Amino acid sequence: MAKGLMETLFGKKGEVDQGNAEGEPEGSPVLHVTDADFEERVLRAALPVLVDFWAEWCMPCRMVGPIVEELAHDYEGRVLVAKLDTDESPGVPTHYGIMGIPTLIAFKDGHEVKRVVGVRPKPALAQMLDRVLDSH
Repeated sequence: MAKGLMETLFGKKGEVDQGNAEGEPEGSPVLHVTDADFEERVLRAALPVLVDFWAEWCMPCRMVGPIVEELAHDYEGRVLVAKLDTDESPGVPTHYGIMGIPTLIAFKDGHEVKRVVGVRPKPALAQMLDRVLDSH
């Protein structure tokens, strides 16, 4: 990929945090949800929730991952950000008709309000979250 596109997708250059034993960057505000706790942690959440449906083998998912992490920090306290591994938890993706990953879905008050399929730059995802926050 061109250098400019990489910077657009991932923002500033820097070292990648290798994370803790669970693969989450240290101090990460990203929740890891499963079929078992999706309803409680996402649908019943007091805040809007952005869920990244992904899989370990998915290269585009790996491109979106750092952006999702940045959004979790940027919107901390206003939006919850979660990741759901579609291989480990196939029930929720099937329920929501997810046919390709990465898929990012914003939920508010227990309902899907926005959906994005594929890699998008951080500003586009931030704009989506701003719209979710501004909606009533």
